[in-house]
Amino acid sequence: MLDIVRPKIEIRGVSKTYASEHGPVLALRDTELAVNEGEFVSIVGPSGCGKSTLLYIVGGFLEADGEVVVDGAPITGPGTNRGVVFQEYALFPWLTVRDNIGYGLERQGVPAVETVKIIDRLIGVIGLAGFENRYPRELSGGMKQRVAIARTLACDPAILLLDEPFGALDAQTREIMQDELLRIWLETRKTVLLVTHDVTEAVYLSNRVCVMSARPGQIIEEFAVALDRERPREELVLSAEFNNIRNEVWLSVRRQALAAGKQDAQSS
Repeated sequence: MLDIVRPKIEIRGVSKTYASEHGPVLALRDTELAVNEGEFVSIVGPSGCGKSTLLYIVGGFLEADGEVVVDGAPITGPGTNRGVVFQEYALFPWLTVRDNIGYGLERQGVPAVETVKIIDRLIGVIGLAGFENRYPRELSGGMKQRVAIARTLACDPAILLLDEPFGALDAQTREIMQDELLRIWLETRKTVLLVTHDVTEAVYLSNRVCVMSARPGQIIEEFAVALDRERPREELVLSAEFNNIRNEVWLSVRRQALAAGKQDAQSS
């Protein structure tokens, strides 16, 4: 008898409506998506299409109609199997780099000796050796986001949920952090769901890019990304295969952005 391979994440007919002073706003409608174990999937789409809303539903922070299933079990709230990295660094300003990374481990009651080992390993992974005892105010934006990612990785979640994690960084730092995230993913092969407005970022990092429609959001198109991740960045992003995929995704997002603009014009 053949074993049935179940997706790591299953989003089944998810809809979300927000209340507003002007009446209900349908943010998502019957959204469907399956993400396999070890896959890196990015979601792109026009502003306001519900990308972040969908991520927070998967994270268990928002309730919605429909169902989200992780490892075959419906989620009912946040869980340690899902780690979230937000656009804002969300570090505790009164804690050092070491203490920020170890915060979740301490809350989980992980023994001190094991906690030290995990923190030391992750400080090496994110390249912040020598900054262990610095406070967030003493770090650059890129350093802060590395700490935020390390804090999420410390608890060893099976799934990483990333909401525009590099959106506040300058272009050069953003590329460095993309390389860092890609290296970590290649090393750990965790399941990753990334929300981003940057098409180039999505194609560079992902196995698959999903495009959402104008609000109410749905996944309306998917693009497989089969690129050699061992190639140097400059060689990869200048290649014809990379730019062909990037252009296809960009055109798909642009079509939805134009549709969103028409919706806004009609409603004003």
